[in-house]
Amino acid sequence: MIATVAIVLYTHNLALGVGAGVLLASLFFANKIGRLMSVQSLPMPDETTLAYGVVGQVFFASADRFVAQFDFDKPAEAVSIDLTYAHFWDVTAVSALDKIVMKYRKKGVSVEVFGLNEASKTLVDKFGVHDKHDGKDIIFEH
Repeated sequence: MIATVAIVLYTHNLALGVGAGVLLASLFFANKIGRLMSVQSLPMPDETTLAYGVVGQVFFASADRFVAQFDFDKPAEAVSIDLTYAHFWDVTAVSALDKIVMKYRKKGVSVEVFGLNEASKTLVDKFGVHDKHDGKDIIFEH
């Protein structure tokens, strides 16, 4: 609100002040919602399988945090990622999921991703490469 008032007083243009206020509010909202996403390690009966549950909104503001919450150094033969309580909003989120899956696969770990809602599944099917046959070649060729 202070930024809006300052811009209006400086420029004598209400439209610029309102535009700046809306832009700042959007950035603050995205930051706040991005912090609400979490990845929880779930208990498994055997020590060779890791399971993670993702809760919240995964999008450009939470994608880095999403990737950082996985333990890639812990030895495992298989990883399960439950996305039942998560929603993917954009290509950055799909890219983060690709990064996670491909990083585990590069270490020889099999990865199962399940629980995507319809909207997220559509986005992942359209833009994701981890579920394509040649996805490994696409991601690691750079």
